[in-house]
Amino acid sequence: MADGDGSVKSLDLLPSAVLATIMTKLDLPSICSLASTCRIFHSCASQILNFLPTFHLLEISPTVEFLRPLLPPNPFLISLKVDCGQLDDSAIQLLLKPSLHELCLHNCADFSGKLLSEIGGCCKDLRSLYLSSVAEKRGRAIHIEDLEELLSGCTQLEALTLMFDVSFFLRQNFARVWAMASEKLSSLEIGCIYSVTVTELLSQNLGAGNSMNRIVPSMWPNIEKLCLSVDYITDAMVGAISKGLISLTHLELQDAPIIEPRFSFDLTNVGLQQINQLSKLRHLSLVRSQEFLVTYFRRVNDLGILLMADGCADLESICLGGFCRVTDTGFRTILHTFSNLNKLRVFHGIQLTHLVFHDISATSLSLKHVSLRWCSLLTNDAVKNLSLNKDLSYLDLRDCRSLRDEALRAIGTIPKLKTLLLDGSDISDAGLSHLRPLIMSSLVSLSVRGCKKLTDKSITVLFDGLSKIELHVLDLSNLPYLSDAAILQLTRSKFAISELRLRQCPLIGDVSVMALASMQVNEDQRHGSSLRLLDLYNCGGLTQLSFKWLKNPYFPRMRWLGVTGSLHRDLVDALARSRPFLHVACHGEELGADHWDSSDSFYMHHYDEVDEFEQWLFDGEDDDDDDDIADDENDAELLL
Repeated sequence: MADGDGSVKSLDLLPSAVLATIMTKLDLPSICSLASTCRIFHSCASQILNFLPTFHLLEISPTVEFLRPLLPPNPFLISLKVDCGQLDDSAIQLLLKPSLHELCLHNCADFSGKLLSEIGGCCKDLRSLYLSSVAEKRGRAIHIEDLEELLSGCTQLEALTLMFDVSFFLRQNFARVWAMASEKLSSLEIGCIYSVTVTELLSQNLGAGNSMNRIVPSMWPNIEKLCLSVDYITDAMVGAISKGLISLTHLELQDAPIIEPRFSFDLTNVGLQQINQLSKLRHLSLVRSQEFLVTYFRRVNDLGILLMADGCADLESICLGGFCRVTDTGFRTILHTFSNLNKLRVFHGIQLTHLVFHDISATSLSLKHVSLRWCSLLTNDAVKNLSLNKDLSYLDLRDCRSLRDEALRAIGTIPKLKTLLLDGSDISDAGLSHLRPLIMSSLVSLSVRGCKKLTDKSITVLFDGLSKIELHVLDLSNLPYLSDAAILQLTRSKFAISELRLRQCPLIGDVSVMALASMQVNEDQRHGSSLRLLDLYNCGGLTQLSFKWLKNPYFPRMRWLGVTGSLHRDLVDALARSRPFLHVACHGEELGADHWDSSDSFYMHHYDEVDEFEQWLFDGEDDDDDDDIADDENDAELLL
């Protein structure tokens, strides 16, 4: 610090309590970054880790050795969120604290069921628990006793999410154990469970002589939100949920059949009629996934939707996936009956056409979120009418292949639009001009993946002349005519895009990587500082040169990188080893963590040190390598 006469004062003069108070207002990544700047901040950070109330570390998969100094004994820690991709049972004692109220552990594949039992024994005051992929690695197992100790020990639980397979538990034991669950439980999500198990579980208090229409309180009297992924959505399960959960306001059911369902193991019009018998439901989602088999709800038609609508007039959001026999009549009923509807999602609506929306002006026009994916009969006229909803902020029209430039003209009139997904549509460069100037300056996320007509000119049309935009997520994947010239134009704009997807673009090559690595959003920021995700999977022009620009110090904030693993495999492996906090995907998997916490720069390496990757990459080359790198950087600056 400097005073008025220009002299410099040391940070030692600041009271440590003042520094600690300031640092506790920051998130964990910011604290870690600050700690790496000087001795004073490092000492202060070490102290506040003993009383920090939240610890969220989801963008990287830390090891036990990395976590240990960051998780000292801390009686004030109430919220812990960690990606456990590199952890196992040996980390349990380090992660679990008696003071925790919220615990979120992702990617627990290398943990056994001991994790569940230890949580029940240690975290008695837990209010919210999220566990995913527990014991999915070969040789790991979960026993019913582990689940029993979890549910009997965590008596204060209000929200429980188990995103792993629980279908292997015996049904009779499963019901007995769930009877021990906290009466305060209001939200329950389970990743994989048999529908028969759910039906029996929620029918425990129904005697054989009870009337089918009698409503009996279940073992979970306070459940308000229920999200299940099952083998089959059936009438029996829907009926048990409707009768058994008397406080339910949010219901999400998804199935993924491996064979075509029989009548007794399917959803019919009768099952839809049973939904929301107590008129409390506000959010409903029924989706048949086609993950294993192309199949639909073939026993539900417009009549079923009409019967459901009579009891669901107060719904605020609805998601229907795979209802192949529902026509415009059924979908129009939803729009005109649900006066408070603000979120509409339809997947695989193969009979949905523009006629659903032709008289939408007669509705409340309250829609804010619309997703109509894989609705192949949808045309420009439908989008024109949808655009009358001026509060629309999210519009997903992916794989609606009949949409053309006229649809973009209508979309360009929606003033509050933040997310626009147009994958696979038949739009052109000229059509994109309709997004300016009204919505292009306010869009946060834009995807034109697979829009085959788009060329380099699309980037000029979208961004040229704009001084400021809010765009953070841009998907330009699978565009056969997109080349390095477009990426050069994008980098010249200097917009702070954080996620850029360019997968399967055959003309994208080394020049694009070099330009992105050299890009500076502001003069005081590091090279490529805004990119957190870069997907270059199966880009045709990438060579060994690109990997020079993926090493430190370029892309310092990047956490996800997609490349083709079959090419330059040694380079990919060396890059992954040298940047342990970078998730490198090389098998074509989709990247990103939309529901994870966002954080800024993490534990930057000391870039003046030559890392393992640099040593390997330049092994055997001349002493002129430094000059070559400098020349490369100069070339990049000329390109920009």
